[in-house]
Amino acid sequence: MRNNKLTAFLIVFIPLMLLPGLLVGQTWKFIKEKDGVQLFTRDEKGKNLKFIKGVAEFTQSAEKIYALIEDVNHTEWWDSNLKQIKVLQYEKNKHSQLYMVYSMPWPFKSRDMSVNMTTTINQMSGEYKVIAVPLSGVTSEIKDLVRIKEYRQIWTLKPVNNKTHIELEFYVDPVENIPAWLLNMILIDTPINSIKALRQMMEKK
Repeated sequence: MRNNKLTAFLIVFIPLMLLPGLLVGQTWKFIKEKDGVQLFTRDEKGKNLKFIKGVAEFTQSAEKIYALIEDVNHTEWWDSNLKQIKVLQYEKNKHSQLYMVYSMPWPFKSRDMSVNMTTTINQMSGEYKVIAVPLSGVTSEIKDLVRIKEYRQIWTLKPVNNKTHIELEFYVDPVENIPAWLLNMILIDTPINSIKALRQMMEKK
């Protein structure tokens, strides 16, 4: 039960993410395919945890999918363990700043973090990219919460043959005294679960 809750916590919104510069020269390794999502992992120098990527295709347009991902005022599909979310700044189709608190099963402390989400839209290709990274200095750390400081997430949406090719790249260090091999095992399906939640939301629209 605790492992299930921990897994749910580590499935972030909205999930990762990686800055483009971190991707240069790295090789993704195919792991498996599950629920229509291909899963890849990659080791990164200096990191004990793996970077993870999910890849899938949606029938909906990139524009419609992006509208759901970008809308920080409707985050009910992000994560059931997200017990608090505060929008600090929001400029539609450009950027947003969020403060989030995630509940954790006993004996772990709840986690919090501030993130900065930026959007780029390629008007020529129709590609959308949403990048979330940690944001420091905007909220004070709270004694009873553990601050997540290493987090990267990138949603990439590309129109391909009347469908949308989706990639979700993800990395998080939950700041916990848990062996890296165990954390990697828990984190492995994070992009799959996030893309599944996105698909379910799109099917309701």
